[in-house]
Formats: sequence, C-alpha cells, structure tokens
Amino acid sequence: MLKMAEVDDGEQKTTDKDDLRVLKELVDDLYSFRDRYFESHGVEDAGRKQKDVAQEMAKTLKRLEEKEDLYKHSAQFLLQRGRCLNVAPGFSQTAEECLSRAVKLEPGLVEGWNTLGEQYWKKGDLTAAKTCFTGALQQRKNKVSLRSLSMVLRQLPPEEDAQEQSKRILESVELARQAVQLDVTDGTSWYILGNAYISMFFTSGQNPQLSQQALSAYAQAVSISSLNSFCHQLFQYEEMYSSALDGFRRAAALDPGWEDAREREKQLLNYLDQVIMLIENKGKVKARRLRNMLSSLSTSALGPCSSPQFRSPSGRVGSLEPRSFSSLTHGHNGGVAALGKVVFSLASEGRMAFTFGMVDSDETCCVVMVYNTADSWGVLIGDTVVIPEPQVKRHSVTHKDKSYDFRSIRVDSPLLLIVNGKRQVMKSQSAAFVTYKPQSE
Repeated sequence: MLKMAEVDDGEQKTTDKDDLRVLKELVDDLYSFRDRYFESHGVEDAGRKQKDVAQEMAKTLKRLEEKEDLYKHSAQFLLQRGRCLNVAPGFSQTAEECLSRAVKLEPGLVEGWNTLGEQYWKKGDLTAAKTCFTGALQQRKNKVSLRSLSMVLRQLPPEEDAQEQSKRILESVELARQAVQLDVTDGTSWYILGNAYISMFFTSGQNPQLSQQALSAYAQAVSISSLNSFCHQLFQYEEMYSSALDGFRRAAALDPGWEDAREREKQLLNYLDQVIMLIENKGKVKARRLRNMLSSLSTSALGPCSSPQFRSPSGRVGSLEPRSFSSLTHGHNGGVAALGKVVFSLASEGRMAFTFGMVDSDETCCVVMVYNTADSWGVLIGDTVVIPEPQVKRHSVTHKDKSYDFRSIRVDSPLLLIVNGKRQVMKSQSAAFVTYKPQSE
C-alpha cells in the first residue's frame, strides 16, 4: 500500500508540473501576441491592438482560473496569473497581490520579482520597483532586471547634488551595457542602452561621442528586432529633421493612443514652415527699415573677435575675418566670423533651440539655432550678432507632401556669440536636461 501511495504521489507531481508548464506556455504566447503584434497585423490595425490584446488576456485568464482551485497556493501558478494580468498597460492590484505572494512562497523566483517590479512601476512607486529589480539581481544576474533597473534609476526624482545625479546616470548606463553583454541579440536591451546614452549626453556636457553611441545602439535595436526605437528627441537635437519626422509618424501609426508623437510631428512641421517663411520674407522687415539697419553694420561690430588675442571656440588664437553668408562653406568655418542684423526670432512650442534669423551686408538671410539658452536669454530685431567660426548645415527635408530646403548656423551655447559688440554672460546659458514619466521605455 505504501509503494502504491508513493507511485500515486509521483504521478500527481508529474501532472502538476505538466499543468504548470502548459499554463506558462499560454502566458508566454500571450506576451508574444502583444510584443510581436505587427508581425501578423498591418499598421492599419494599430488602433485595434489594445483591444485585441485585452481579449487574448481574458481568454488566457479564463484558462488559468480553471486551475485556480488546484494551484492557488503554488508560487508558479501565482506567477503566471500575475504575468497574465501584467500584460495590460495599467496597474493591477490583483497582479500585485499574486506576485507578492509568489515571491514570498519562493524568494528565488527572479521572474516574479521582475514582474512585481513592473507592477510597482505602473503604480508610480519607483522606489519599490527599484527594490524588486535589485532583489532579482541578488538571486541571479539577468538582462531584464539589469535594463529595468537602468530605466528606473533615470526616472527617479533627480538628486539635489549634481555629482550624485551624474553617478546615478553613469550607473544606469553601466547596467544597460551589462544587459546587452548578457544577450547581444536582444533588441530591447540595445534600445534601452541607447536611451541611457542619451541621458548621459544631456547631463554630462553633450559629448558628441555619446550622441553617436546612442544612435549606434538604436541602429542595433532596429536591425535585430524591427523596433520603432529611435529617440526622436535626439534626432531633433542633432537637426536630423527627416529622421525625427519619420519617427514621430511611425510612432503615431503604431500607437494611435500616443498623442504626444502626433503633436510633436505637427509642432516640428509648423516650426519648419515658419523658418522657411521668415527666411524668404527676411522676417517681414520692410525694405527701407532693413537698409537703415544694415547701414550701421560694420567690422567694428566684431568687438573682441577683431583682437589678435581672441580665442575661438576651436581654440585658435587670432582675429577673425568677417565673411558673408553666401561665402561660408558647409561644416566648420575656421578663422572667420558671420556678421549680421537680427530680423526675426522664433518662439515655437517644444523648441529645442532659440531660433533667430539675421541678414548680412549682402541682404542674405540665414537662420541661426542656439542651444542651451536660459529662458531669459534672447536677441531683439535690430541687434548686431557675430558668430565666431560658424558651423553651417544644409537641410533638405521631405515629409508627406512637404519639402524644405535651407541653410542654418548651429551655435551650441549663447556664450559663443557676440551681441552688440559684447560677450554673453554666464547666466545666458542653461544646460539641457531630460525629463521622464514613470513608465516603461
């Protein structure tokens, strides 16, 4: 009789394992349906995605509930129920309860800690989310915990001590790197590494190398998993307007509920419309007034740039030679200065640069984009502006039924400008920063 009982018990354990394995596969299939939705659906179905996923979740949940009486005290069952509910975009109290019970019953359940961390994240409790991801890493080093912790560190309220905040961002980048190293074929990890590089770029002096590292990471993400994973903010900052607009358009198509993408596309198009109009009309300044403004434009306006001791942004020491806009070459123009009168300034929604236009002695108009300006800084119509060693860029943008073609001068700080013969004071500059909402990237 004892031997028969042992056999029956063994058979029951096998049946339990089989049941739980089937339930896990059902939940895995649910996640695959959500994450690979557009592999089996067209972009035109994007508006249905959330509803379709909710229906699949309900079917899976029903299958789980059929086994609840048998396994309601099983950590593995509670994990799968929590994972199933976690597939929805919002916080679920039931999911939190299931996952909390699962990790109490089985503290080594890494997937349980990670999924519970996601629930706290959706709830807005970033500190609890951080604790969960850290707890999972104490059990086992894994890419999900590493990249999730990387994201959470960047979304926590900023430290008052700038040095401590920099350390946190650096740690975030290192965690994302480790996630990639664990699995170089995971596009999501590459995408999150790109986001980490962007945070570091905007909080540590805007080193161009970091910008390129971010773009490289995004390119890897797209090549591996076809993610719509470019950072449109970085494209816009780098004045890669075609890429930014295409990114906004695709993001809006894939997620119709994301109004921010559609609004930013609209804002950028409106900005480019205004730039073209103002360049063509020289800021709408009347011809007589423009002639009067330019009559006072002379090399004396070069101010400190005319001194043999002037140190240029490139480190060159020596006076600069004034040049007309038409004679400037694309890229860096060493040893020369652009000189003109301000004819317009442009305040646009969601702007990343203070934009103004100026006209040179040949009455050629050029747009200037100045980055990292304090809110209080600006130039007025009629001001004389000198740009030492200007960085010139040609823009050729086509998006939907619109085309834009113009040249601009990029200035990375107002401190590089000479306005009305004077250098700009330190308070003219304000460092760029990144803001986050408490949500998964």
